[in-house]
Amino acid sequence: MTRWFYSCLMWLAQPLLKRKLLRRSVMEPGYGQCIEERFGRYVQPVSAHDGPTVWLHAVSLGETRAVAVLVTALRQQLPQMRLLLTHGTATGRAEGLKLLQAGDLQAWQPWDTPGAVQRFLKHFKPDLGILMETEVWPNLVAACQRGRVPLVLANARLSDKSLRQAQRLAWLARPAFAALTAVWAQTPLDAQRLQSLGAKVQGVMGNLKFDAAPNADQLALGQQWRAQMARPVVMFASSREGEELALLEILGHAPRDAANVQWLIVPRHPQRFDAVAALIESHGFTVQRRSSWGPAGPGAVAAEKPAIWLGDSLGEMALYYGMADVTLLGGSFEPLGGQNLIEAAACGCPVVMGPHTFNFAEAAEQALAAGAALRVVNLKQAQTAACALCLDHNRLEIARQAAQRFAQSHQGAAQRLADALVREIFHETLRK
Repeated sequence: MTRWFYSCLMWLAQPLLKRKLLRRSVMEPGYGQCIEERFGRYVQPVSAHDGPTVWLHAVSLGETRAVAVLVTALRQQLPQMRLLLTHGTATGRAEGLKLLQAGDLQAWQPWDTPGAVQRFLKHFKPDLGILMETEVWPNLVAACQRGRVPLVLANARLSDKSLRQAQRLAWLARPAFAALTAVWAQTPLDAQRLQSLGAKVQGVMGNLKFDAAPNADQLALGQQWRAQMARPVVMFASSREGEELALLEILGHAPRDAANVQWLIVPRHPQRFDAVAALIESHGFTVQRRSSWGPAGPGAVAAEKPAIWLGDSLGEMALYYGMADVTLLGGSFEPLGGQNLIEAAACGCPVVMGPHTFNFAEAAEQALAAGAALRVVNLKQAQTAACALCLDHNRLEIARQAAQRFAQSHQGAAQRLADALVREIFHETLRK
């Protein structure tokens, strides 16, 4: 009865979802593609296949990049596997194209109504479903349980904040978590929180994001450009709304610090690129956008006023980390939980982060202990600490090496997870 009430709300929200997708497609055309797939209506045929269909749901860009190594490991153990990739964001879907081989399938995640979910399962007939990180949807889980489709949550994480939210909706969350076939957590604390909601936690595997190798060509180009710079570069990576404004106001009152280093801002969401560019100009700076740099890089562009570079491209974070001497962690200076710091560490770029890192709590503490990151209480301290670090060459080199060691020392989750999926789920459950 309680899930019936939830299903009614999800059904009533469908027109609002369509409207939101159409609005967002103005800035990001990918959201306008195949909208009816969101509601379980498909035009792509599904041919007969000799091997198993493994459905993997990676909602956004970060999750899709992280699962690349897992997909490779699964293909090695299940060579006849057909991959079905689903996503929730346009950037995730675009990135997912790189993982597809002949015969593989890709679609949007079905909206969590009973009808859409049932049509999805009937059309694609997956033999195994793998949800990544936090993507637990009550109707989706219930339909898989009824249809005897093993559904697992991998690379699972659950912050204290998310646990409190789930406990407030325990009538909905607990049955969903309990109905999952298995869960593999990132950390022991994630495992404890998930178990408290009734999840069948099979083990702690670490974080798949440590296994995602940065794009080597991008990283090398960024490092080449950095070597040509007259000043060190400090990047604000994956910045969120409100954070850029706070930084620009600080820089406006600290002209010496603004002149000693080159600032690079890379907003988290591409639909905000133009707004951030306008914000930079309104604070008296010239904007030099990545889209206008050309093959010689940003150093070849002249500016009459102090310039701030704007990373207005998608899929080039390795390039930006290669350029940067130090990075500020977006989302950590507002109560947003922080963005992923692992890619920065893998690129050898030390991180300065604010107080709000609950989305990656254990990784943040591990980075601090390893010397790969610094924590400060606000953006003013972050600006001061980043400038001091990038101007101290010996200290900076030590931090760079610490960042790379930190990233390398936590690899291996993809292989451990693939082994567990094949051994404990595929060979056991699918034989029954």
